[in-house]
Amino acid sequence: SSLANAIKRITHKERSQPAHRLKLGLLEKHKDYVKRARNFHKKEKVIRALKRKAEERNEDEFYHAMEKARTKDGVHDGRLTQANKYTQEELRLMRTQDVKYLSLKATIDDKKAERMRESLHFIGTPAQNSHTVFVDDEKEVQQFDAATYFDTPEQLLDRSFNRPRTSQIASMTINAPRTRELNRLKYASYKALKERLDRKEKLSKVATVLASKQPTKKKGRSK
Repeated sequence: SSLANAIKRITHKERSQPAHRLKLGLLEKHKDYVKRARNFHKKEKVIRALKRKAEERNEDEFYHAMEKARTKDGVHDGRLTQANKYTQEELRLMRTQDVKYLSLKATIDDKKAERMRESLHFIGTPAQNSHTVFVDDEKEVQQFDAATYFDTPEQLLDRSFNRPRTSQIASMTINAPRTRELNRLKYASYKALKERLDRKEKLSKVATVLASKQPTKKKGRSK
């Protein structure tokens, strides 16, 4: 028997589609027919069970949940309860993720948003810091000119960063494409920051709801 198993056997293969029938597509093999037949009979069994259920249905059957149920174009629309106040994405997260994972992701997004916020310059917002200049007497206070003191135009006095001097502005050449590129990058950075903050807030909300609904695990039989 050992010698018989060592002898190479002929592998019988099913023939392919003949050349004159190639226009009809691939030739169905037996394994393809088995899959198709099983799928057909499975659907047939489901349809037969649904027909029998519909025939045996009690027309006087009533549940109190039917008062709140609604149909839209013949399709059940779900109950009008508090569960519908969440979006599909939030419901999916609540079903598949746990509280610790959501809290971890919210913390990671919060830290990344904080690093992004520190790396970005909030141009156009009021300056939070101040610059104090000391003078000797009241006369210098009245004659003090900030533009002359800082050697910069009056329009740039509110800036706490990137405030060039008058001599630098005179020798500066405006590069319009470079300016547009910087504005585009700034817009993209602020958009990414906003999306990360929104995602962090959504994750925190879902984690809070999921934690409040999680039952307390105790030993023994629940009453």
